[in-house]
Amino acid sequence: MTKLKRTTIEVNNKEWYYRQVLPRNESKDIPVVLLHGLLAHSYSWRVLLEDIAETGLTAYAPDWLGEGYSAKPSQREFAYTPSAFLTELEALFEALELSRFHLVVQGFVGSMGLQYAFRHPDQIERLVVLNTPLSSSVKLPWKMRQWAIPFMGDMLTQDPLLVDRTLEKGSGYVISDKNLGAYREPFLQSSQAGRSLIATIKNLNLQQAMKEIESSWENWDKPTQLIWGMADPWLSSDVPEALAKDKRNISLARLEEAKHYPQEHWSEKISPILLTFLRKKIV
Repeated sequence: MTKLKRTTIEVNNKEWYYRQVLPRNESKDIPVVLLHGLLAHSYSWRVLLEDIAETGLTAYAPDWLGEGYSAKPSQREFAYTPSAFLTELEALFEALELSRFHLVVQGFVGSMGLQYAFRHPDQIERLVVLNTPLSSSVKLPWKMRQWAIPFMGDMLTQDPLLVDRTLEKGSGYVISDKNLGAYREPFLQSSQAGRSLIATIKNLNLQQAMKEIESSWENWDKPTQLIWGMADPWLSSDVPEALAKDKRNISLARLEEAKHYPQEHWSEKISPILLTFLRKKIV
């Protein structure tokens, strides 16, 4: 049996929650880090975490600050800008003694994982990208932009059903009551979950982040696997297809029926692609 650990670690006076899986036998192989998108938190990686451990690798999946079960500091304590997130993420990796790892990212705010990779290429062994904003042509979906509108956003983000509507709209399929309950729970525990979500949206500055990401692809030479839900209602497949065509180090796996949160319903298709890529010898 693989070992699943759910735990917290305090870094810079902020508590991070993370899931960690350990293989049956102690491994010195490079570990895997998985970073989720908006509202998905680390629970969305539950199946892939087990599959990664089964193949003999250690994996970590943190909840971003302000989401899931990680701390939800006030804006006086934390700016909720990409720069602030990336500073704290670097400190988290240092605290976990993760000096080199494979990185898997997905979704809006998962894009900050891409920024981290491009700014710290020496730490990244291989990169895997699932339905994440990749270029300056991307705009935040209207459903998410509403969360930053004064008064409207305050009401929307205090309604736990926001989680249901967003995740099911993005994934395109019904999510079981058990799984929706897990995603919804942080919003039932504290009103600060909604306030943190508003702060994240207001300060995301997606266009500036996308310009950085778009300009960084040219010099990115690490092995990279794009795994794309081709029916994503929010992100076009044009950019990943162009990247895979133009860059020899980037390959694309298409999931024709999957949408924005492919790991929620399509883990059985993602696992073999992901694990083959992580284990493949690069020549």
